[in-house]
Amino acid sequence: MASGRVIGVDLGGTKLLAGTVDSSLHVHHRAHRPAGVSSLAELLDTIVDAVREAREAGGGDVDAVGFGIPSLIDQERGVAVSTVHLPIRDLPFRDLMAERLGLPVFVDNDATAAMLAEWRFGAATDCTDALLLTIGTGIGGGMVAGGALLRGAQGAAAEFGHMTIDFDGPLCPCGSHGCLEAFVSGTALAREARALGLELTAAQVAELAHDGHAGARALVTEMGSRLGTGLANLVNAFNPEVIVVGGGVLALGDLLLEPAREEVARRALAPSRDLVRIVPTRFGAESGMLGAAVMAFEGVAA
Repeated sequence: MASGRVIGVDLGGTKLLAGTVDSSLHVHHRAHRPAGVSSLAELLDTIVDAVREAREAGGGDVDAVGFGIPSLIDQERGVAVSTVHLPIRDLPFRDLMAERLGLPVFVDNDATAAMLAEWRFGAATDCTDALLLTIGTGIGGGMVAGGALLRGAQGAAAEFGHMTIDFDGPLCPCGSHGCLEAFVSGTALAREARALGLELTAAQVAELAHDGHAGARALVTEMGSRLGTGLANLVNAFNPEVIVVGGGVLALGDLLLEPAREEVARRALAPSRDLVRIVPTRFGAESGMLGAAVMAFEGVAA
């Protein structure tokens, strides 16, 4: 990667993280913002404010900004085509941000950015075929196939959260029923807790599960099994060496991943199931931000 510093931005459905990052992936400053906004104008102002904070706190001298956003991205035009969880549709995001920030801007899907970080420097290093799922408000997906990032014909590949695992399942934010995301997300965990009469956030369910609460443990185990059902489909379809799992729900750790591994062992086909490893991200909640920074470094060096 090029020397100097860049800013990496990970924009999620409910929060934003911007970091000033050097070529060794050391983060010099982090700017946090809520992203649950009511309008596009408010969202853009929030993004610009966070980037300016990161730039000023990091010394002001940065070469570029990389953005990972939860949207289908038209790479050629830098346009955010659509997203489920934020008020973004047909937005010329790259050019708009470049104009407002006065810096070169690079943009990709947030999970693809996280995949880039984990592939180059993290849990999928040295792999030619790898998948990544980020599980938070929803599910994002990233994919490396044959030693290259895979985006698909229109930039819409790896929408793993919207595979149907139960056609009679709950309504998903995308408008379909029974998507993996409808069963496996922070939103789904809180919903299932409410169904049991527990008015808890996903983070509170996770805390109770770690403390040994039987009801919370049962919810997490069920969600892990649902995750494993989806992962088994991916193992059979793509034969990856590793599946990396990240996002806020990963605070559950092996309470979530072990039931998923067991389900994959039951449902996936040999020899793929015997090869694949299902592991947490190396960079945790910062995979997306660091991946956006790597994208910016590689963009200015190209």
